[in-house]
Parts: sequence; structure tokens; C-alpha cells
Amino acid sequence: MGKGKVVLAFSGGLDTSICVPLLKEHYGFDEVVTVAVDVGQPQHEVEEATKKGEKIADRHYTIDAREQFVREHVFRAIKANGSYEGYPMGTALARPLIAEEIVAVARKEDAVAIAHGCTGKGNDQLRFDFIFRAHGYEVVAPIREMNLTREWEIEYAEEHGIPVPVKKEKPWSIDENFWSRSIEGGKLEDPAYHPPEEIYAWTASLTDAPDEPEVISIGFEQGVPVSLNGKTMAGEDLIKELNVIAGRHSVGRNDMMEDRILGLKARENYEHPAATVLLAAHHDLERLVLTRQELAFKQVIDAKWSELAYMGLVHEPLYADLNAFVDTTQERVTGTVDCMLFKGGVHIMGRSAPQALYSDDLVSFDSKTIDQCDAVGVSKYFGMQARLLQKVRKN
Repeated sequence: MGKGKVVLAFSGGLDTSICVPLLKEHYGFDEVVTVAVDVGQPQHEVEEATKKGEKIADRHYTIDAREQFVREHVFRAIKANGSYEGYPMGTALARPLIAEEIVAVARKEDAVAIAHGCTGKGNDQLRFDFIFRAHGYEVVAPIREMNLTREWEIEYAEEHGIPVPVKKEKPWSIDENFWSRSIEGGKLEDPAYHPPEEIYAWTASLTDAPDEPEVISIGFEQGVPVSLNGKTMAGEDLIKELNVIAGRHSVGRNDMMEDRILGLKARENYEHPAATVLLAAHHDLERLVLTRQELAFKQVIDAKWSELAYMGLVHEPLYADLNAFVDTTQERVTGTVDCMLFKGGVHIMGRSAPQALYSDDLVSFDSKTIDQCDAVGVSKYFGMQARLLQKVRKN
């Protein structure tokens, strides 16, 4: 590859930090421009990435995409009950947005290629590659292409005087935005290893969780959470506050074997307190306002939406088609859900909605609105073919 300028997706972590010298020493690029995209990481991480990028790269950009992340990705995930193999997605939702912001910088900088620090075994390489290539850029991935190990990376960083927040004795790889926190690497790669409490930052252990439950109320408008305990809040603020509330009750931990896109099984640990509560509440509210047919079909749609979102295929035309269907169903998903948080569990206590498909009069045993005798004729036809089959078999 000829010399020129390359834009690097930059987090300030081990992988992306060593990519800066590697792109010059091993690939021959003249300039490396780093881009950190804020999608709700801890503020000190954003600040550290900014300082490190400004120090070790030829030029650095830090982009605030938090509001866009909530509006275009988190809210869509809530409306589609987005989860993959039983856990709320966080990293997967953020990657396409990060990639698009990096493409914008690459255009501005007239870069000849875009680089990332993903390995050749995970999902992020595919999510990034898809977006970069969709915009016509050459992709450079030093960690993947040079087949690097984490031990080699740590030593290389030390040789080049690059400080990294990873030590050999505690090599956890953490990816965090305000929707989810993932922890992997090191001893956690052993499925039988019992994770130490130190890997968790958002959730209390079950033994430390309060012995008294807490009831909260979540308000939704057209499928989107808009209030917590009666207080109207912006999306990011609501999620952050709910992370604290649910986290102290040990809500939102996942320790699971996950099937990655490539087919590899990986042990993953996650924390997602607010996501766990909001998805449970939203799903419950849907059952109050959507019809049986809508609910049954939306299950299929939600599953496919989650698969595409997990893979980062947001430019797949089907993704837009599914969002159109989901948005239509959410027009009536407005109401309030009360949840009890206790020792790691989310328990729905009650729900209400102005467009609820529920009538206490019609369902009541004491109601006279419906004549119960009307059901006699229905009952005679109900299951007729199955009954006929039984007769045929007996004969």
C-alpha cells in the first residue's frame, strides 16, 4: 500500500494505542489521524483517549455522538425489544455509529484508508469493515493482519512508551457505553472460571444488594422511555439514573456463552441494569396495547432486527424495512409500567395505557355485557378438525 494518510478508530486502549506506531512502522503511512467517538463511555476515558490521541497521533478528533446514539440506536433497540441470545446489546449498537463518524473524518482529511484495532476473532472487525467498505475505503487492521497476541501487544506498548490501562496480572478488556458494559479477556476466557467481583462496576453483588425491594415507575411515549418515577427526563439522563437504581439491586448481570458472528463461542460478561429494566417494562406494555396478531408477528421481527443489529448490518435494506414496521407498532405504545427491583430480579407490578386493548367490564366474571351463552356455538366449532381426525383414527 502506498504512503498517505490513514484515519484510525481510536479508543485509547491497548489495541488502538499500539496501532498508531504500527501503521507507520509496518505499513508505511505518513500520517495517522485518530478519532475517538463518545457514545457514553466514562468521561475520564474520553478525556484520556483525547490526551493520548493528541500526544501520539499526527492529529486527533474527539466527537460527541451521545445524543445520536440514544436517538438512533438505543431507542430503536428498546422499540424492537433488542437482545441477542438473551442479553441487551450495547457494543453492537454503538459500532455502526462510531464507524460512520470515522468515515466523516476520513472524508474531511482526504484519507486513503481507515484503520481499526479489532482482532480477527471478534465481531467488531466485521461491524467496522462493513461500514468502511460500504463507503469505499480500504480497511487496515494491524492486530488482525499481523496475528498479534495480547502479551506481545503489552510488551510492544511498553517498548514504545505508550501507557495502557491493561496489566499482565489483570488483563480485562472492557467496552462501555451508558447502555451496556462488557468485560472479557484474561482468565475470563475459561468458561469454568468464576469471575471475581472486581470485574463489575455497575452492579452490586446479590449478597450486597438491599434486603428491601424498590418499586419504580417508567413512562413511555410511542415506545420510548420519557420519565422515571414521574419525572420527565432526557434519554441519556434517564438511562444513567436507572443504571444506578437498578444496579444497586444487582439487576442486569449476564455471564454467558455467546455465539459470535464467525461461529466461535466466547465467554462474555455483561452489565446492563437500565437496559434490563427498560426492555422488560417495554415488552410488558406492548402486551397491553398491541393485538395478538401484532405481538406474534413482532416477535419474529424483533428477532431478525436483533440479529441484524448484532452483526452491525444497519445498511442492509431489510434493517430499514424492519424499523418501519416497528415504528408503526409503537404509535400506540404509550403508558406507564411499575417495576419492583429486588435481588437481581425485575418484577412487573402493574401497567396502564390510554390505548390499552383491555376492558375490565368484558373480562369480569360479573359482567353482563357479554352473554356467556354466545360462546356455546363457538365451542362447537372450536378444534373441529382435530376432533374429526380422532374419529378417523378410531375407525
